[in-house]
Amino acid sequence: MALAFKKATKAQAKLRAAIFGPSGAGKTFTALRIASGMGKPIAFIDTERGSASKYADRFEFDVLELEEKTIAGYVAAIAAAAKAEYPVLVIDSLTHGWQDLLTEIDQLAKSKYKGNTWSAWSDGTPKQRKLVDAILNYPGHVLATMRSKTEWSEEKDHNGRMKPVRVGLAPEQGKGIEYEFDMLIEMSVEHYATIIKDRTGKYQDKIIEKPGEDFGEGLIAWLNEGVPMAPQTKPPAESKAPHHESFAAERVAFCAALTADLGLKYEDVAAWCEANRKPRPSAMTSEQRQKLMDYLASDTGRASIDRFLAHEAAK
Repeated sequence: MALAFKKATKAQAKLRAAIFGPSGAGKTFTALRIASGMGKPIAFIDTERGSASKYADRFEFDVLELEEKTIAGYVAAIAAAAKAEYPVLVIDSLTHGWQDLLTEIDQLAKSKYKGNTWSAWSDGTPKQRKLVDAILNYPGHVLATMRSKTEWSEEKDHNGRMKPVRVGLAPEQGKGIEYEFDMLIEMSVEHYATIIKDRTGKYQDKIIEKPGEDFGEGLIAWLNEGVPMAPQTKPPAESKAPHHESFAAERVAFCAALTADLGLKYEDVAAWCEANRKPRPSAMTSEQRQKLMDYLASDTGRASIDRFLAHEAAK
């Protein structure tokens, strides 16, 4: 197929914004103010033990207090908001999911990889990717908060005396998470927002005191400019090769065998198959799946998939 360039046009878009800062910076309150200016109803995923509901007398939103702060829990909550067709979603905060994943990686390294944390990330990286994909694929606007590591420094006050000052550092989330968002807002404990990344081009490097509903309205105005978005469609069902029996009946047994016999996950094996231009297991016959299992159990096959998973973890 011939490749061709075409004139670039601005299309309408859905916002992906992250707000991060130290404790007391006002991340939750700011997220609610901005979201209120962007539209209603608002879905709010609360991992901060009901802290958002303290503002229920000032803002109108529906809350889900997430008990299972795992990647799977986050993904399920985001899917529930998407199913309910909320136009605006706030996730407060992403940091708990990252902390849970780090704990899981540490446990995996000790139990499965002889203390090798690097190898354990072959299990962790695909999970983190699922969370990022869930955010990026959400059919509405997303505002996510993240904690930042808190550090104290000393500065001179107006009298020349040294005083302790609390400052925020990098957000507590996965490395490179900042690349996934259209806008990054760093909050200070004085409730000033510094826009450190802005794909709209309107707010880059600006410092805004207590950004609120009017800021959200301005974002919506920019996002709604341009060519209308194409309606989202559900992803097509996974294709099946002709004359191959249904994989549904065998999936549980096959996945269990991968885990018990090889210590591998179906998603990792499917990704390895695609990278090596092999059919996905779901498109294989029972005999082909058994041959795949035998190959992955061999020294050559195991080395191949281990190299692949290590490469994916390093991305």
